[in-house]
Amino acid sequence: MNAIVESNAQHKLAAAAGSAESGNEGAQYLTFMLGGEVFAIGILCVKEIIEYHNITPVPMMPSCVRGVINLRGAVVPVMDLLARFGRTPAEVNKRTCIVIVEVQTEDERQVIGVVVDAVNEVLDIAAADIEPAPTFGANIHAEFIQGMGKVKGKFVILLNVDHVLSMNELSALSQGAAQPDTTH
Repeated sequence: MNAIVESNAQHKLAAAAGSAESGNEGAQYLTFMLGGEVFAIGILCVKEIIEYHNITPVPMMPSCVRGVINLRGAVVPVMDLLARFGRTPAEVNKRTCIVIVEVQTEDERQVIGVVVDAVNEVLDIAAADIEPAPTFGANIHAEFIQGMGKVKGKFVILLNVDHVLSMNELSALSQGAAQPDTTH
């Protein structure tokens, strides 16, 4: 089942990337489930979708970093978005997969894996259907949200991947985790 889901998602991703490169108007987003909510990230930063397996834990990392994977010889960190949002880390099931994304850091592009409960589909969301990020009431930090997309009468949370997956911020978190607790 997971292979079929992954294959369908890869096909949709490839088709969307092709139409995005051909200059189609409107932004395209890969939608996915996370903790019972629908989230989306811009298709242009998505590199591929892979099955969840063989994550190597790394000591002294923030709780939101599950570890690293070997992606065709490259070491790729894998982040649990639910943990990143301050929630209980995601449970792995047969539809769990890793979305490989490329984010912009201060001076370079970084490839990062993101654990999601299930990949849904690629959607075109017109700029007119995107509302600004809410200033309150969201279950995640407002700076993590690029906007709220209106799709079929419901909202989809559009993530700002460059901020959510910021390696500088994660580095600061891991340094804080590495500091000995001297409050005893």
